[in-house]
Amino acid sequence: MKSKLVLVFGLSLGLASACMMSAAQSLDSHQWLEDVGGARQLEWVKGRNQITRAKVESDAGFTKMRTDLQTILDSKDRIPVIKKLGDYYYNFWRDADHPRGVWRKTTLDEYRKAQPNWETVLDLDALAKAENENWVYKGSECRYPAYDRCLLELSRGGADAVVVREFDLAGKSFVKDGFSLPEAKVELAWRDKDTLFVGTDFGPGSLTDSGYPRIVKEWKRGTPLSSAKTVLEGEQADISVSAYSSEHGGIHHELVNRSLTFFTAEHYLKDGGKLKKLPVPEHAEIAFFGKQFIVTLREPWNTGSKTYESGSMLAIDFARFQKGDRNFAVLFEPSERTSLTGAAYTRNYVLVQSLDNVKGKLVEWKLERNRWVSRQVALPTLGEVSVSAVDPKKSDDYTLSYSDYLTPNVYLLAHAGSDNREQLKSSPAFFDASPYVITQNEATSKDGTKIPYFVVRRKDSQNDGSNPTLLYGYGGFQISLTPYYSGGLGKTWLEKGGIYVEANIRGGGEFGPRWHEAALKENRQRAYDDFAAVAEDLIARKITSTRHLGAMGGSNGGLLAGVMLTERPELFNAIVSQVPLLDMQRYNKLLAGASWMGEYGNPDVPAEWSYIQRYSPYQNVKADVKYPNVLFITSTRDDRVHPGHARKMAARMLEQGHQNVWYYENTEGGHGGAANNAQKADMTAITYTFLWDMLKPDNASAAAGQQ
Repeated sequence: MKSKLVLVFGLSLGLASACMMSAAQSLDSHQWLEDVGGARQLEWVKGRNQITRAKVESDAGFTKMRTDLQTILDSKDRIPVIKKLGDYYYNFWRDADHPRGVWRKTTLDEYRKAQPNWETVLDLDALAKAENENWVYKGSECRYPAYDRCLLELSRGGADAVVVREFDLAGKSFVKDGFSLPEAKVELAWRDKDTLFVGTDFGPGSLTDSGYPRIVKEWKRGTPLSSAKTVLEGEQADISVSAYSSEHGGIHHELVNRSLTFFTAEHYLKDGGKLKKLPVPEHAEIAFFGKQFIVTLREPWNTGSKTYESGSMLAIDFARFQKGDRNFAVLFEPSERTSLTGAAYTRNYVLVQSLDNVKGKLVEWKLERNRWVSRQVALPTLGEVSVSAVDPKKSDDYTLSYSDYLTPNVYLLAHAGSDNREQLKSSPAFFDASPYVITQNEATSKDGTKIPYFVVRRKDSQNDGSNPTLLYGYGGFQISLTPYYSGGLGKTWLEKGGIYVEANIRGGGEFGPRWHEAALKENRQRAYDDFAAVAEDLIARKITSTRHLGAMGGSNGGLLAGVMLTERPELFNAIVSQVPLLDMQRYNKLLAGASWMGEYGNPDVPAEWSYIQRYSPYQNVKADVKYPNVLFITSTRDDRVHPGHARKMAARMLEQGHQNVWYYENTEGGHGGAANNAQKADMTAITYTFLWDMLKPDNASAAAGQQ
């Protein structure tokens, strides 16, 4: 009888939620702002932008801050990160002389020089001027291992949707009558010199609900796209489908991927015209290393006679795997405070990157006589570490870069199996780090979970509650926040006397899949409780106080900031919500929103909306609550997270009579917010001017603009 009562109650609650949902949608008087490019909508944006710009530009320090930021962004002493394609090393570079950027190449010997001689491959500024287009470079897909042709992706204004053109790398020119695709969100890969795997907008019904390709085809050179042969069709509710080639150690595989949700996929081996589904969990990721099959798990896998832990990285001979062998070698197994963050593959080594209590680690693995042996790599910092194989076909060289909040990036050429390293480049220090210190603390969340966070502050700062403190977080999609160097943060915040804090809350990947899954869907509130616990801990330690504490986050972190605004307004005096999700009732209907239902849940399902609505900022903001000063920042050209979220939230708060609401929308920039360094410097200056004005020490009112 009890179970029946529970079921009836649940159904009644679901019907009530459905009714509330319908009523809320009909009462959304700001939904008109979802028309991104409408004249009336852009006029509203222009008006809000003018108000915000007038506010920040009245600060005497704004112009200097913006100039300082652009100087850092355009500095010719920054490290030009390189990628080896054939015999040359390529880099994409932006500075004051090349605001849109230049794709260029050099040799390794030349790169070693203090001022290398670069050869221009493609000048984006010249191309944009010649074609009267606002081109933003989005990357290239170059054919391995010949590296003779590349597929260049060009975006209008920084959007995710791109125009694709084939480029002759040696001739440094676009290929006449080569492969080309009109603007769309695409999935592309070379099959061979005259064949592509392509997913794009083929016409009605060819895209998923998330706006990504639902169909992947094999397209032959010289034939119309309409004649391309279908490889796989996914479902409308899928995220996307794609196909690609994998080659390592002379072994070639063709693979097809059907992404069911943001975190699950079906993997197929393409053998001629047939697809064979690989028997791995949907939560797994796969790769090939010579004859070895690499499987990375997002959930436990009970196979053969063993159970492999979620977050593990496994290896097995692929031929044996196909015959049913499941006796994997374990290249990484997580512990309570460790997690896998990635891997790179040289000719003979697998480089496994991980975090130990949010500090970087690196292990080299080599297969010797059918047995995997490992070697711990000594790292010069406990901060952010990144590795990339130089030429997996020919060598065991890899680039190793590292930094932390106070250590500028160092770029090394390393050799797997050896401690020999050559420093290729080092980034200049854009601020004096000597007065500062990094500490790692822990806060206790509502359910007792320990939440680590980093603090960057002056060594002589006092715990008297007066320090302007910026708390940053993300907490989603298994993305980890690790210590990194930012000259801009140093100039705009630390040098003024501000304290910077980064919270490693649940939902992120700092402690592997379990840390992420702990805040999925109905458990989302845990991420917000974690962030609030860090804020409370900062106040309890008197590092800061509510008067001087601000919160900031972007994208999913923008949602986090929005939830702090509406759930815990008493903790903060300023909040910045960047390119945010905020209307969680309609997020799955806007642009790529449907692809994130695996993270948040489906608001169209009453049982799931019942927990989403509890935290959705747009539905929970009220006229009779005193909120912190808030700045919403977004981009008109963001075709991933719809700018309507930020627009509507600002409009609703203003309609409710809140006077401390500011809004700024860049008309370019895509989800990154800015299309070039000048725009990035401007938007960053707007953000930090706002934060300092709201959080500065009480005795710094007169001096704030002179910092």
